[in-house]
Amino acid sequence: MEDGICVRRVVPEDAAQISEIYNYYIEETTVSFEVDPISVEAMRNRIASISERFPYFVAECGGVIVGYCYAHEWKERPAYSRTFENTVYLRRDAVAHGVGARLMRTLIDACREMGCHALIACITTENEGSQRFHESLGFREVSHFREVGYKLGRYLDVTDMELLIEDR
Repeated sequence: MEDGICVRRVVPEDAAQISEIYNYYIEETTVSFEVDPISVEAMRNRIASISERFPYFVAECGGVIVGYCYAHEWKERPAYSRTFENTVYLRRDAVAHGVGARLMRTLIDACREMGCHALIACITTENEGSQRFHESLGFREVSHFREVGYKLGRYLDVTDMELLIEDR
């Protein structure tokens, strides 16, 4: 699938396709801890807010967005200003085709250019595919929180993975 993929900066007009991708994960999985679907307008507002300060990319194939990723603030305190959190989601049919890795390499480079030192991925522990994916990019597990989320009738653990990017 990677052939014909264009990675580019997000634009507000991408909101409908991005919300479609994300709403699947909200409604059908424990990958996202959100529980209510996101409207196109709410997604447009999120895109504007995030992309104003942080890198935000989409992967497109033939006019169809097949994935997206962005960095955002990890914590509010000024001392954390060089640590970002990353988010990456793909259409179900785009998983395991190199799209996520291409998006994340672009994001990591953009974060490095912004002076980011550490990139954090917060992953539901049962999402082993995402853990392996992030590990393949050089992320390492740095924390494990037990039963901090509740969704789809069960408590969920969360793993934080970290990539130090300043010197890479």
